[in-house]
Amino acid sequence: MTTSDTPRAVPVGAHRVAQHVAPDALATEVAGLLDAGFRLGLVAAHDDGPTLRVVYLFLAGAPDRRVELVVTVPVEDPRVPTLAALSFPASRFERELHDLFGIVPEGHPLPRRLIRHAHWPAGWYPMRRDAGEPPPFTETEPYPFVPVEGAGVYEIPVGPVHAGVIEPGHFRFSVVGESILKLKARLWFTHRGVETLFVGLDARDAVHLAERISGDSAAAHGLAHSLAVEDALGWTLPDEAHRLRALVVELERLVNHVADIGALANDVGFSLALAHTQRLREELLRLSAATTGHRLLRGAIGPGRVTLRSLPDPAQLERIAADLTEIADLALANTVIRDRFTGTAVLTRAQARDLGCLGYVARASGVGTDARLEHPTTTLPVTVVGHPDGDVLSRFLVRRDEVVASTRLATALIRSAGECLSFDVSGGPHRDADDARAVDRAAEAARPRDLDGAGAAVPSAQVRSGVGIVEGWRGTVVHRVEVDDAGLLTRAKVVDPSWFNWPGLPIAMVDTIVPDFPVANKSFNLSYAGNDL
Repeated sequence: MTTSDTPRAVPVGAHRVAQHVAPDALATEVAGLLDAGFRLGLVAAHDDGPTLRVVYLFLAGAPDRRVELVVTVPVEDPRVPTLAALSFPASRFERELHDLFGIVPEGHPLPRRLIRHAHWPAGWYPMRRDAGEPPPFTETEPYPFVPVEGAGVYEIPVGPVHAGVIEPGHFRFSVVGESILKLKARLWFTHRGVETLFVGLDARDAVHLAERISGDSAAAHGLAHSLAVEDALGWTLPDEAHRLRALVVELERLVNHVADIGALANDVGFSLALAHTQRLREELLRLSAATTGHRLLRGAIGPGRVTLRSLPDPAQLERIAADLTEIADLALANTVIRDRFTGTAVLTRAQARDLGCLGYVARASGVGTDARLEHPTTTLPVTVVGHPDGDVLSRFLVRRDEVVASTRLATALIRSAGECLSFDVSGGPHRDADDARAVDRAAEAARPRDLDGAGAAVPSAQVRSGVGIVEGWRGTVVHRVEVDDAGLLTRAKVVDPSWFNWPGLPIAMVDTIVPDFPVANKSFNLSYAGNDL
């Protein structure tokens, strides 16, 4: 990974080393890491004043390995060589860097804007320290949709405003008859400047913001943020605390998989399955509230701490899993449902691997990836469930089988738990579940800033960094934070698995008929909010 002309990697955190790399050596270093089995976990830019710093985090597992490549460029003309030929995820991170920091990825094959919408003024880079207040928003240029032309081709635009309670996203279908030739998903209508909202917060007490990044993944994001802060501050929790945290994340996995199985069946007309899974979902939400004090599992996990109010009844979880399996099997016994699921919206193994897909989307295409084994905080009896076909049926089956596997894991954690349900090594203030509900009611997720542009804090010489990795129910969640010597966050970079999985949906929709889009979309069930930070 190093040459005689470059500094050697130095330890900077748990299982993590960092190496400063010259821009012209970046591609060579990255190619070596990819060949060694690493994947790109995130790319984070930092405004350090006279220079901009770009951190490329690469991950590999079992054993847990984390490598950061750090490139520094001048603020007056920031440029980095594109890695698009080596990594598709890198190409998207580079477009994000360009939109938010003005860092130009030289040689990028598709350098158009990614998250900057038409009303964002050209040349305004909101994550720069000197960005100032947002300038007046004006319509500057149309979005460059790629037209598909030919005999019988027509377009169907959908969104960004949808019927019902759903987050905004625009889908543009190019269609012949009912068959989809091309689908373009345009996102980032809910960009909130979340990463900037972290800046200046007490690192010990910012988890409430992490829990609100994507509402159905509060536990996963809260834990990833907490692990990142602990890594930065050097805090160590006992194994019993990590096992309690793992239990909370498994409860989140169960409630969401149960809900998705019913929703998938409902999208092809089997509403009976939805009714029964909603019954089970409500039971799991009440169990979550009894366990942590919050139906969405907020307030139980924070930097240096975990607190549960009680342990779930293993027999109750096992009964719910058995009920869910019966509901799923009854749905698949319906020939109409099986026909609609089988061969629909196929994402091949090669496509999932090249896109860097994570979680059940990857595992349903035969790509076995799971941070519980690759980046563990404790030893867990994890069963990685996979199916090879990459269609809606495979994504349905992965969910069904993960409910069973997650229940086994949760019950094992419950039965091995000791009498102590609370651990705290932080020595600082924190919110419990009652406070979390108060924050919900007051809608005070952080400070009254809802856009980038407030500028990053100037890093001191004592800035420490940390990385947290968690296998959430959608896939691997990664947080990277930097903390100054006063204990305040100077930077937070967040990557939800939806960032990696969204590009898979348009590819899977090719040659799928338009009426199957709702069930195909639900089989991916990607987070808009987790992607649109």
